[in-house]
Amino acid sequence: MEIDSRWQRIGKGLSLMKLDGVEFREYQANIIESMLRHGNTLVVLPTGLGKTIIGAAAVADALSRGRKALFMSPTKPLAEQHYATLTSMLNVEGSRVALVLGSVSPKKRAGIERAADVLVATPQTIANDLHNGRISMGDFGAAVFDECHRAVGKYAYTYVANECILRGVFVVGLTASPGSKKEKVNAIVETLGIRHIESRTSYDGDVARYVMPKYMHIIRVERSRRIDEIAVKLKPEIERSLQSLNKMGFLHFSSFERIPKGRLIEAGSQINRIQERNYRYAALFSYIKLLNLMHAYDLLLVEGLYPFSKYFESLEQREKKSRSVENLLKNRDIAEARRLADEAVGNGEEHAKVFAVLDIVKNYRGRSVIIFAQYRSTIKILVEFLKNNGFGAMAFVGKRDGVTQESQKRVMEEFRHRAFDILVASSIGEEGLDVPSVDAVIFYEAIPNEIRNIQRKGRTGRLRAGEVYILIAKGSKDEIYLYVSRQREERMASVLSAAGRALEKKHPVPVQGQSRLYQA
Repeated sequence: MEIDSRWQRIGKGLSLMKLDGVEFREYQANIIESMLRHGNTLVVLPTGLGKTIIGAAAVADALSRGRKALFMSPTKPLAEQHYATLTSMLNVEGSRVALVLGSVSPKKRAGIERAADVLVATPQTIANDLHNGRISMGDFGAAVFDECHRAVGKYAYTYVANECILRGVFVVGLTASPGSKKEKVNAIVETLGIRHIESRTSYDGDVARYVMPKYMHIIRVERSRRIDEIAVKLKPEIERSLQSLNKMGFLHFSSFERIPKGRLIEAGSQINRIQERNYRYAALFSYIKLLNLMHAYDLLLVEGLYPFSKYFESLEQREKKSRSVENLLKNRDIAEARRLADEAVGNGEEHAKVFAVLDIVKNYRGRSVIIFAQYRSTIKILVEFLKNNGFGAMAFVGKRDGVTQESQKRVMEEFRHRAFDILVASSIGEEGLDVPSVDAVIFYEAIPNEIRNIQRKGRTGRLRAGEVYILIAKGSKDEIYLYVSRQREERMASVLSAAGRALEKKHPVPVQGQSRLYQA
């Protein structure tokens, strides 16, 4: 197939890209053209709209100038995914593109890095090799930071970015969601030395025609009598711990359900700064007890009976227990709450959300669904429940408790090739999964983090229309988190716009046709 002539706009790197048969998309060409003119660019583009081709254009541009290029992703599976894409998309010998991972010995890596012109790697690996003098960013003409919202704090991206800035390397940051806080966006801009922002939403003129519709469904469920019965057993002890901390001056709340997470963390920091030992221990006793009880209460209301039971089981199995945990486990009301929960689980009772999940997936037989849940215990009960009701379901969780990278890869391959239809995933499934044909995404619980919300929603509505379901337990933190996430997503667009305007003033647009990358 011939190359669409409109791709000619992307500059002389075009000859190094295999664009024959690749659909021309106006927004991709606009972004590529802009970043080559402006220099270091932050690209914010909804998931599934082809950020990789934009990164590949930056790589091709560097190669066309006789320089090396670096393409980084935060995880090994993502790096492998981008390596496959770049080897197929770049019109260069396969040996010139190398996958560089920490599992390869430093000596062997050094040889690979010297020989290749394009390195696809995890940032930790590149940071280590830069630090130990195995490579130098002085050899590179471009560096692509995928999922660049991670480029803050002590993450490896910050070290690599600093080396890029010192050596004048062209930087491209790619993300679907940099965050809604001005401070976070400014930190990314500063870390990557960004001079320009190219941000798009699904509603922008050059993007809208390529976006498949997503239909949002908020499913609200009632609490069961059993959950209310157990909650009543927990409340008095939670309130006693709160009253104790209120009297000591660390918290000032009449209801534990109104305490923001940030305020709880702040109270813990205050307590740890107390010099007088006995006073600090007394405060810590009530504080740790409150934290554990509030977490158990939220698990009960938001997650279900089994996760609630498993949490207390995990406390009991700790080899070393604090006095407050030991006191908690001996409490009669807590013991009765646990007995009621265990009895209910034994009788097949569960949170109404579990049954709501079943009702939803019944409409997707033979189609692919991803269910996101926060806790392994929730994932376990969902997988078992779905299997018992005749659905093919598998868990996809992080590397712990016998889960290896190989087993993760096997599960993902089986899901991609439709060996089963329902993937029940933890947060590890939020970033960069190469599963373009998911028909629906289910949030088992609402989450307040706008970055994770956008990543989750982006798993559907790629090649065809998708559906997103968010389960909300009435009278729980789900309701607050749903509101917070909506507010933060809306705020993100205005924060990006303001940051973009500030950069335009600081770094005026170059004369049309003049590229910053070619200025002496």
